[in-house]
Amino acid sequence: MLVVAAGLVALAGCGGEPGAGGSSELGGKTYLSTAVTENGAPKKLAPNTRIRLEFRDDGTLAANAGCNSISGKAATSDGKLQVDDLAVTEMGCDAPRHAQDTWLVELLQSTPDWKAETDRLTITSGGTVLQLQDRETAQPDVALDGTQWILESVVRGETVSTPGNGGVHLTFNGERVTGSTSCNELQGVVARTSDKLTFGELGTTRRACSGPAAELEKTVLATLNGEVTYTLDADKLQLRTPAGDGLDFKAAD
Repeated sequence: MLVVAAGLVALAGCGGEPGAGGSSELGGKTYLSTAVTENGAPKKLAPNTRIRLEFRDDGTLAANAGCNSISGKAATSDGKLQVDDLAVTEMGCDAPRHAQDTWLVELLQSTPDWKAETDRLTITSGGTVLQLQDRETAQPDVALDGTQWILESVVRGETVSTPGNGGVHLTFNGERVTGSTSCNELQGVVARTSDKLTFGELGTTRRACSGPAAELEKTVLATLNGEVTYTLDADKLQLRTPAGDGLDFKAAD
């Protein structure tokens, strides 16, 4: 497993009352980038990335440019986006995504102009124009049932582990769940409410495994035991235990 620490680095902030004067147009909405231009020319983003801005109801902004999580207190009064007390996680990324993180942080700290129209948002700072669309329109939620969910990462406290080609996957079908622990096939019963899944005892095949595969299987089965909270966000599925640990999945292509 590749393990990366998700510690926060606080960036210098200033200003009056961040989070105050927020716009009801943006609160509770998430936007995904559709285009970026700099001085009238298209800016090419890092491969397989989109800029994501999530304006939470508590007055904070959570952003992502493809690698690290970026967050701060946001105010949107007078057509200006002011983000203070900005913090960025310290996950390792390749050079293009690292540069893109830096670019987005600089854009958010520049107090850019913003304009919302129907399901679209435009952020402008100098010659930079970032165009975004409401996430629910740009990338609707994938159905929980009938989708093969591929494990992307394991969350333990503030540590995120990437299992690589571990082969862990789940498929839900009503009250049934099937899949693989990376070493053995699994199946069992799962009850569901609007935001929780309760796993019964899962049956597995009895193939012996060792090393990282055995550890990953142990982690998967420990998480899929009893009640977990689940969150669907476009093609992502998050499972979280009451302790806050969990598994992050992505819908198979």
